[in-house]
Order: sequence, then C-alpha cells, then structure tokens
Amino acid sequence: MSADEFEELVSDEFDQLPDDMLSGLENVAIFIEDLPEDGSMSLLGLYHGVALTERGQYGFGELPDTISIYRRPLLAIVDDEEQLRNQVHITLVHEIAHFYGIGDAELHRLGWA
Repeated sequence: MSADEFEELVSDEFDQLPDDMLSGLENVAIFIEDLPEDGSMSLLGLYHGVALTERGQYGFGELPDTISIYRRPLLAIVDDEEQLRNQVHITLVHEIAHFYGIGDAELHRLGWA
C-alpha cells in the first residue's frame, strides 16, 4: 500500500471514531510516519505530549501534542485491508486514550491494548 493510500485509510478510520472521543481532542496533530526513530517494527503508534490528567494550566502558544502512526509496522502485521483498518482503528483509540490520561493497564482491561 502506498503512503498516500495509507494516509487516506488512517483519515477514514479517524473519521469513524465516536464524536465523544474526539470532542476534547484539542491541539493534537496526527502524523503518519514509516517507522519510529529507532527503526522498531514492534511499535504501531506513539503519543507524544502531556496527558490531560497531568496538565497544569494550558493556554495559548503551546506546541501541539502529537500522535504518530507507523505505517511499515502496521502493514507488517496484517494480511489484508480489513485487518489493517481494524488495527489502525485500535492504534488510534489507544494513542488518543493516552492523551486523555488512560494508561496501558486500563487499556488492557478494556481490550484496547
């Protein structure tokens, strides 16, 4: 799958997320990258920022938090587009949950990790 096709798929899956999940998602940029900085094929996505539950005062002029979605690792673990869509959806939910301060233990309990 080309980088452009992958980006469109991620955008489509983002648009399918529930409104209540996205309504508080402010000042967050989502990036599509081929690989994490360390070249790992085991990391599918990463939230970079300070969770809402850990923030003090948050105002103007602050750089956005970011969510990185890693194309090559995601493509490596799926057999078809349906599986890819499912895994991208799970990865988006997982990383957005970190923005809201939901940790890995809770995500595992909820079945999203």
